Amino acid sequence: MHVPDGFFNAATSVSAGVVAAAGVAVCLRGARRELDDRTAPMAGLVAAFIFAVQMLNFPVAAGTSGHLLGGALAAILVGPYTGVLCMAVVLLVQGVFFADGGLTALGVNITIMGIVTVLVGWGVFRLVTGLARGKVVIAAFLAALISVPASALVFTLLFWIGGTAPIEIGAVAAAMGGVHLLIGIGEALITAATVGAVLAVRPDLVYGARGLARPLVLRGAEGESTIVGEPEPVAATRSLKPFLLGGVGVTLVLAGLVSFFASSSPDGLEAVAENEGFIERSSDHLFGGWALADYGDVGGIPVGVAGIIGVGLVLLIAGAVAYAARRRNEIKV
Repeated sequence: MHVPDGFFNAATSVSAGVVAAAGVAVCLRGARRELDDRTAPMAGLVAAFIFAVQMLNFPVAAGTSGHLLGGALAAILVGPYTGVLCMAVVLLVQGVFFADGGLTALGVNITIMGIVTVLVGWGVFRLVTGLARGKVVIAAFLAALISVPASALVFTLLFWIGGTAPIEIGAVAAAMGGVHLLIGIGEALITAATVGAVLAVRPDLVYGARGLARPLVLRGAEGESTIVGEPEPVAATRSLKPFLLGGVGVTLVLAGLVSFFASSSPDGLEAVAENEGFIERSSDHLFGGWALADYGDVGGIPVGVAGIIGVGLVLLIAGAVAYAARRRNEIKV
């Protein structure tokens, strides 16, 4: 759902940029409460993983594809404030280095793909886990499912307010909501599978699950009790290095190999823009001639190589942002 240059007028683009900048500033402060010995190392990995999976467009309807947005996943794994920072880094790298999402639309993209998906996803996740304690994977599925059409509808509202083409708000809202509900199913499956996998290996690394999981207690015939499952304080003392190295390896495989098999069909926003007649409002990207633009297609770089470069950039930048925010908190304390 990366919005290109030209879809929004200057006033809306600037306003969205102000909202995005304010949101990131708030999250930089809020992330200090989330970033600890476990969350800080995870931030770079989560951002890089989202970048890689966003390259893997999957078919959702005839001639239309979708990809992970990742806001709900980021919020659940590293917390909502840190999640917004991860999404902002991903969108910044995509917009600057890969011409994926317009530079004038960066504020719009951070707002709808970063802030909205995190807020909605985290809100749904907390609601579901509050009603059904311990149902983390189910909550992750529902959070991701709802966050995607919510983001699409916010885009529609913004385009109705400040888009550069007249639209029939009802028709576009129905089209955007419908196709992104289908994309949301794919997002929900990816999010639930990822959260479930991390829970199975290192439950202490799922920020949203802290304090929710309860060890299984088996009671024998004579009344003795056996606790099955590693208590969080014990798990938290284990080394993160094996998990982080494994996560980076999986991320590199997705970006470097699986990306070759991604669907080439237009994504949900592009397909709706074509069908509703406002695709021609998009304008050329300022960095559209860079070798990495369109994930290497412009410069003849294999998509897998471009993906690996992107993973490295996101990993370094997101990790640096997380550690800088955590460092400021340590100095303040």
